[in-house]
Amino acid sequence: MDEPGNDRSPLEQVERLALVGVGAAALTAERIDALAGALAERGGIRREEARETISSLASRWRGDSARLGERAGVGLSGLFRELGLVTRDEHEELELRVAQLEHRLRLVETSPPHAVS
Repeated sequence: MDEPGNDRSPLEQVERLALVGVGAAALTAERIDALAGALAERGGIRREEARETISSLASRWRGDSARLGERAGVGLSGLFRELGLVTRDEHEELELRVAQLEHRLRLVETSPPHAVS
């Protein structure tokens, strides 16, 4: 599988991630066994050998899918940053800080004035 290049748009990376994920998920144990049987019949190799090869490839695809997902996430984060958008975590952090400031302000407003000596 080709390594995803930095010249791909975030949308292309997400689309590719989805396709890789679907392909890897489609290779369930049952499907791997069926494919190994067909390869063993046609290719003249042992069924177990074919199964190990297919399982190895499926594992690599799953790993590639995870790495591609991470890269797509980083790419999208950069795009969101450029557009001036914030993440959910950043939004929640700001909400918490505003709530804390409002609480402190209420404490200051309701506290009795200090006597000047």
